[in-house]
Amino acid sequence: MAEAPTGGPKDGDTKDAKDTGDVAETGDVGGYRQELRRSLGSFQVFAISFAFISVAVGIFATFDEVLQTAGPVGIWLWLIAAVGQTLVALVVAQFAARISLSGSSYQWASRLGNPRVGWWFGWLTFCYLSIAVVAIDNALASQAFMPLAGIAPDEDTARVITLVVLLVQAVLAIASTRLVSWINSAAVAMELTLVVVVAVALVVAVAVTGDGSVGNLTSQGIAEGASDYFAFGGGLMLAMIMGLATLVGFDSAANLAEEAKDPYRSVPRAIVGSVVAAGVLGLLFLITLTVAIRDIPRISDEGSPVAAIMNDRLGPVAERILLVAITFAFFGAGIVVMVACSRLVYAMSRDSRFPAYRLMRRVDPRTRTPVPATVLVLVLGAVLMGTLPGSALLELITASTILPALIYGATVVLYLAVRRRLDRRHGAFDLGRWELPVAVCALVWTVVALLVLVAPEEALTSVVIVAGLLVVGGVFFLHMLVFGRAALEREPADERGGPR
Repeated sequence: MAEAPTGGPKDGDTKDAKDTGDVAETGDVGGYRQELRRSLGSFQVFAISFAFISVAVGIFATFDEVLQTAGPVGIWLWLIAAVGQTLVALVVAQFAARISLSGSSYQWASRLGNPRVGWWFGWLTFCYLSIAVVAIDNALASQAFMPLAGIAPDEDTARVITLVVLLVQAVLAIASTRLVSWINSAAVAMELTLVVVVAVALVVAVAVTGDGSVGNLTSQGIAEGASDYFAFGGGLMLAMIMGLATLVGFDSAANLAEEAKDPYRSVPRAIVGSVVAAGVLGLLFLITLTVAIRDIPRISDEGSPVAAIMNDRLGPVAERILLVAITFAFFGAGIVVMVACSRLVYAMSRDSRFPAYRLMRRVDPRTRTPVPATVLVLVLGAVLMGTLPGSALLELITASTILPALIYGATVVLYLAVRRRLDRRHGAFDLGRWELPVAVCALVWTVVALLVLVAPEEALTSVVIVAGLLVVGGVFFLHMLVFGRAALEREPADERGGPR
C-alpha cells in the first residue's frame, strides 16, 4: 500500500480540505500543507506564461521553415493558430479560476474526473515539459549563443553549452522562485521591447529606402509551383506549425499557482493575456519582417532568415543586438519550463503518484523550492543530451510538438464533461454564457491542430515516439495498479472546483 503523502490532505481537516486553495503564505491550500512561497505578482505570473510562449524565439526558430514550405504568404496561418490557441486558453483559464494548485491539468483531471485520468494528464505533461527544456536550451546554444560568440556550428559544442545552461538554470531554480521570476520578467520585458523596436525600425528602414514590398505578403516565394502546395499535409498546411509550435505553454502559470498572489484572478488573466499578446505581437512582427525582405529566394535559403533580414536592413550591430536578446529570451523560456516541470513532479509526488515520490515531494525549508524534483529535470536533460545521437534527439524534439495538442484536446474534453459540476467563485475569471460555445470551438480547433501536426509524412516517426512514451507511461501505470492502488483510488480533498 502506498504511503500517505506528507503534504497531502489531513484527516479531520474538513474545511481546509474542501477549499480550493487558501492564498495565504502559510496554512493549507486545496487540502495540502502550504510549502511553497507565494511571491509572484500579476506581471510575474503573466511573464511566466509569456516567456514559455516566447514569440520572438518561436519566430526566430521557425520562420525559415515557413519560407521554404509555404513562402511568405504562410505567415497568415499564424493568425488562425492564434485564434485557435486563444480559444483553448479561455477553457484552461476556466479551470485555473477554480482550482489553483501546482500540477494544473493533473490536478484538474484528478479532482474533477478521477485520479487515474489525472495521472495520465500528469504523465503526458511531464514528458512534454522534460523534452521542452532540452529543446529550448539546445536551440539557445546552436541558434543564438554560438552565432553570437562567433563559434562555428558543431553538434558536440552545442551539447556542452546546453549542459552548462541546464546546470545554471537548475541552480537558479533551486535558489529562489522569486529570483527566477525577476530573471524571467527581465527577459520578457526585453523580448517585448525587442519585438516592438525591431518592427518600428524595419518599417522606418523600408519607408526610407523605398525598396520594401507589400507584395511579399501574398507571395509563395520559392514554394510556388510545388505540386503538393495545397495538398493535405502539404507546403501551405505546414506553415501553420510555426504558430502551433510557438503559441503553447500559456498554461505554465497554472503550474505555479501555489506560488502566485491572488491566483484565482492573476493566473487566468496571465493564461489568456499571454497568448493574446503573443498572437498580436507575433503577427505584427511577421508582417514587418516579410515586407522588409528584399530578395525572397536568398533569405529563404538562410539558416536564420530573421537575423539575415536584420543584417540587411539595420546592419550587423542590430543583428548582434537581436542575438543577445534572443539568447536571453531562450534562457528565460528554458528556466520557466524547468520550474514548471519540477512543480508538476512535486504535485504528483505528494499524492504518491510519481516514481521515487518520497524523495521528489521534498521541499527545502529554507528556499521553499522542490529541490529533488528540479534536480530530476536537470538529470533527465543531461541524459538526453549525453546519450541520444543528433538525429534521434531531433526526432524526439519534433515529437514533443504533438504532446501539447494532445494535452489541450484532452483538457477541453474534460471541461465539457465536468463543466456542469464546476462551482463559480465570486470575482474570479468566468466565461459565463459563452463557456459552452467557446469550449466546443476549442475542441474543434484541437482536432484540426492534431491533424496539421500528424499529417506530414515526416511526422510518422514523431507519432511512433509519442506512442512509445505512452507505452512507458502504461508500464508504470500498471505498476501503480499492482503496488500503489491506494494512491490511484484516493480522492484528493473531495475537490470540485470551488468553495462549498
